[in-house]
Amino acid sequence: MNTNNIYRDVTMDSLSEANVGQNVKIAGWIENIRDHGGVSFIDLRDMYGVMQVVMRDTSLLEGLSKEDCISVEGPIEHRDEETYNPKIPTGTIELEAKKVEVLGKVYKQLPFEIITSKETREDVRLKYRYLDLRNPKVKDNMIFRSKVISYLRQKMVDMGFLEIQTPILCASSPEGARDYIVPSRKFKGKFYALPQAPQQYKQLLMVSGFDKYFQIAPCFRDEDARADRSPGEFYQLDFEMSFATQEDVFRVGEEVLADTFNKFAPEGYEVTQAPFPIISYKESMLKYGTDKPDLRNPLEIIDVTDFFQRCTFKPFHGKTVRAIVINQKLSKGQHEKLLKFAQSIGMGGLGYLEVLEDGSYKGPIDKFIPEDMKEEIREMASLKALDTIFFIADNEKNASLYAGQIRTALGERLDLIDKKSYKFCYINDFPMYEYDTEAKKMIFTHNPFSMPQGGLEALETKNPEDILAYQYDIVCNGVELSSGAVRNHDMRIMVKAFEIAGYTEDDLKEKFGALYNAFQFGAPPHAGMAPGVDRMIMLLREEENIREIIPFPMNGNAQDLMCGAPGEVTEQQLREVHIKVRA
Repeated sequence: MNTNNIYRDVTMDSLSEANVGQNVKIAGWIENIRDHGGVSFIDLRDMYGVMQVVMRDTSLLEGLSKEDCISVEGPIEHRDEETYNPKIPTGTIELEAKKVEVLGKVYKQLPFEIITSKETREDVRLKYRYLDLRNPKVKDNMIFRSKVISYLRQKMVDMGFLEIQTPILCASSPEGARDYIVPSRKFKGKFYALPQAPQQYKQLLMVSGFDKYFQIAPCFRDEDARADRSPGEFYQLDFEMSFATQEDVFRVGEEVLADTFNKFAPEGYEVTQAPFPIISYKESMLKYGTDKPDLRNPLEIIDVTDFFQRCTFKPFHGKTVRAIVINQKLSKGQHEKLLKFAQSIGMGGLGYLEVLEDGSYKGPIDKFIPEDMKEEIREMASLKALDTIFFIADNEKNASLYAGQIRTALGERLDLIDKKSYKFCYINDFPMYEYDTEAKKMIFTHNPFSMPQGGLEALETKNPEDILAYQYDIVCNGVELSSGAVRNHDMRIMVKAFEIAGYTEDDLKEKFGALYNAFQFGAPPHAGMAPGVDRMIMLLREEENIREIIPFPMNGNAQDLMCGAPGEVTEQQLREVHIKVRA
């Protein structure tokens, strides 16, 4: 007990039947008031728990209301057995109030009941987030977040990584998402940017001779919100290693994530153990229709393009055709709903075949498959009696995309997804470039600082669209948790790589001057990645919206409703940074 504190001797979590007979002082917020005439009860809540306070002197209740912050002093006693509350650790004891002091009074009507705040409209919750955070469920998410970050930090230190903080005010980068820019007072017309990631700084640390770096890094991107993406800012476990290959990074990433998920996953959940499966981008797009596959869904897509070019079904001629097999027969209603879904995502229709008990086929495409080819499709798709096979046909890009969405829809509608597991994989071998039809030029598909597979020779001799990069993602349950790459540390390769994307060497000097210069002073090979902390916690807490695990999130429109950001500033503030707002 802390008898020196004027507000409380103990917190709720340290009280038990061992304290019966002791006089203690506790402090917290009034969660509930029950006035039974001659005797009154309040439930007093602090960060650590709830304690029932009994007031036999009912005058002590005068003027008190829900969520008042108070200090109460009195003896701890046993509750009557019929009033035990097994839902809370202090459910067999109570404090009899002898003295009450109001520390913080509620002067306005509460905008919502604290205990049911998660059922309140989000805009109201975010405006009064400090009240929303009093809700034990919301508060527990923040405590959980703190524990995960603390564990990640200790894990990285134990693995020999050095924590180093990189700047928040930096130079604007032309690549990636939209920057948040900050005007300079001292240099008229010039701007800082908030870092989208510590990309250049962490590479420069490797050039500086630091072997293994990490930080829990704040990142800032002016992009729209999604359920798994917070607008404005987010945190990532950023790490980089010198003298490292892709496989070295894989070993670190999978150890950190497997250990973290093993420790913090809900009870009974299965976690993929290291080594994680490695799936190439090309294979992932074919088998799952996405580069973020949810491996909890057992369905796989197969390519039947060649088969249908030899059939008489003309709508499939000249198109990429994908197929998905399910081991059951659907009802007419299920088929109709699936067709409606297919049309809602832009598909013209959804062809299918059902395998009858005698092995024959039934369905709108059956008559277009020659008899001598029916055994071929059976073997190709491993079809059995009562299976159903769906067909998706379009250009290659759309066929992959649509097949991936149909795969997900089937997995969800047929309850095939293993809800009690975290299934990880690496996706690697991403294309280095893609052709931008609007800009009519080659652009980088991912991080422009990645090492091309095959080095300078590949850049000089291959079609740019055929060049793969040493780039990789970690995906968990269909969510991209991390991206990373082996970095391009060779000046000659970097100049050529940027030249293909339309940058001159002078552009490189101007836009990425620090790296361009640093790489001329003996840069080591280096590689790294950056798992997203917010997404990690969102998955572990089984929250569908990322805002539920962020202490003070912006709303989906990138507004801080609580503090009023973005807001206006004074004319004087604008003048100091040489800014004039255009009408």
